[in-house]
Amino acid sequence: MTVDDFVTALGLPASCRVDQRVPKKMLIENGAPTAADKRLINDRIEEIQWLAALKPNTIGVPAYSDDVRDYLEIAVLCITLRGEPMNAANLARLAELVHRAVPYPVLLLLDAPHALSVSLAHKRWAQNEAGKVVLDGEVMTTALDVKTSEAPVAESSDPVATAQSIHAAFMQAVALRHQPQANLMDVYQGWMACLLALQVARYTSTFKHEIGLQTILNKREQLQTIERLAADATSLRSQATKARQLAQQVDLNLALQRVQAQLSQARSQLSN
Repeated sequence: MTVDDFVTALGLPASCRVDQRVPKKMLIENGAPTAADKRLINDRIEEIQWLAALKPNTIGVPAYSDDVRDYLEIAVLCITLRGEPMNAANLARLAELVHRAVPYPVLLLLDAPHALSVSLAHKRWAQNEAGKVVLDGEVMTTALDVKTSEAPVAESSDPVATAQSIHAAFMQAVALRHQPQANLMDVYQGWMACLLALQVARYTSTFKHEIGLQTILNKREQLQTIERLAADATSLRSQATKARQLAQQVDLNLALQRVQAQLSQARSQLSN
């Protein structure tokens, strides 16, 4: 998938398009607290494009404001990456740096040679620094190419057709016109629900777009449980392979069976 494919799927009105290049030095000056962060930005970012600014006067959706946050604008940014495929930790760190540097909520596209990823993160006012905006919760980032996702597509009779069906449903769901229109925060929450539904679909083979803060929180918690159990299973499987004593192999295999049973149950609950 290309950036143009995804932006076309969003269906943004011409009134909100910006299409301006942003100098890397702005990100380095505003969002790189360490020398390692500066190197990451300099070495891996080819260019930054500000694609669109979603405001009440550009998309006809009201702003949102309360004591915790202001959603006056949503910025759509695209960062073109260069070099070898980035590991998950560096990609997550780069996304976090961008979200921290921009004072508005960002729909961030990370365009790498091997995959296109989308990243979202809520913002709120800092408690101890007047006028400063900080991240509110985890940064949500996922690859749009199923083949490069950390979460494999669930088993099915036709994995290719399943992946294509998930992709098509996601691309339809992300359209701006399909998001809640009460205010800009609801629009952003709708996109976050789309991204979560994509992550869930790779375990369940079904794209089910549900909107609602509690639903999103519950699904994210279930996904984290699955990822933790999957990591435990991988670790136990590796330990069992390396174990030299029969008794140790038996114990590790029994532990692996228990974790696999828990993983199966967690996957089943995710489908509900």
